[in-house]
Amino acid sequence: MVPTNTAALSRLMTAERSSLLRFAARLVGWTAAEDITQSLYVRVQRIDDDPPIANKRSYLFRLARNLAVDHIRGEGRYNAMFEAGVDTSDIRCPEPIVEARLLDREKLELIAAAIERMPLRCRQVFVLVKFDELSVAETAQRLGISEDMVRKHIRHALQLCHHALSDEPA
Repeated sequence: MVPTNTAALSRLMTAERSSLLRFAARLVGWTAAEDITQSLYVRVQRIDDDPPIANKRSYLFRLARNLAVDHIRGEGRYNAMFEAGVDTSDIRCPEPIVEARLLDREKLELIAAAIERMPLRCRQVFVLVKFDELSVAETAQRLGISEDMVRKHIRHALQLCHHALSDEPA
């Protein structure tokens, strides 16, 4: 069941929406006024019945004013932080730069070519362990070879990949 205060304030908000928007816009501007009004609606939905609100219109506009003041304060803190000359040069961008992505793509192509050039059994072991994520024991059982042989193939495959990336002859 919706509390009486909440229901009455919700109906009043619907009736007074344009007045609330104009009121908030005078304080924070039109763009933020929409956000304030939406926040006001959410806040109204959490109001209890006890104690009953005598002057609901006044209460609603006081809530709108409080939200506008909170918005202004938050904006002030935001502006102060960036006007203070905070040095952001050491903050890394979460996206890799274009050159890094191109270099990574080239490395992937070199590794893919190295995998294609691997001897068949070595490539099979490498793919099963590194891509299919099988354990050494599972790979040995699937291919019918010893675990030591799986380890040797992995070591050889990793050397071939390393050589492909370092431009050294294999």
